Amino acid sequence: MGGVDVGPTKGKRQTNLEINMIPFIDLLMVTIMFLLITAVWVSFSRMNANAQIPGPPDPTKEIDPQTPEKVLNVLVTDTEFKLVWKQGATVVSESTSERPKAAGTELRYDELATKIETEWKAQSSHQDQADKKQDQAILQVDNRLPFKEVIAVLDAIYHCKRKMVIDNEVKDFPSFNMSFSVR
Repeated sequence: MGGVDVGPTKGKRQTNLEINMIPFIDLLMVTIMFLLITAVWVSFSRMNANAQIPGPPDPTKEIDPQTPEKVLNVLVTDTEFKLVWKQGATVVSESTSERPKAAGTELRYDELATKIETEWKAQSSHQDQADKKQDQAILQVDNRLPFKEVIAVLDAIYHCKRKMVIDNEVKDFPSFNMSFSVR
């Protein structure tokens, strides 16, 4: 910025014409950072919104509607575990298991693990060793459930294993691909 020189000269004071660049550079850097961060967040908020329809349906081809796969919903309440197999909106099977009270530092739900395994053997769509797809399990818990209990339920779900052929070797893999439900 321009300013008045206060040096020891007599008479009229000279004007200092040097511009202080530091505030200008600071403002420029903050502006650049703001624009870069804004550009990144704007690209994250985009989603593909086209229907991806290739054209009119071909009347010579038969339409093969795909049936939705079965999904295991594990609901944790205050008193019980509820296991519900759904195929789309249809409930295929439903069972409950008593939820023991948490005691001690190490928490395990062995009864729930065996119940999930028997349910998986009865209802699963992907039991063949050559099938590389896992069944879907959705965990529904209350936000107030302690973290160690959520982990104990996850351990019980992942306790159920299946054989899968990978690189000409038979290996044990979790039967379920887990996701959490949002309430």
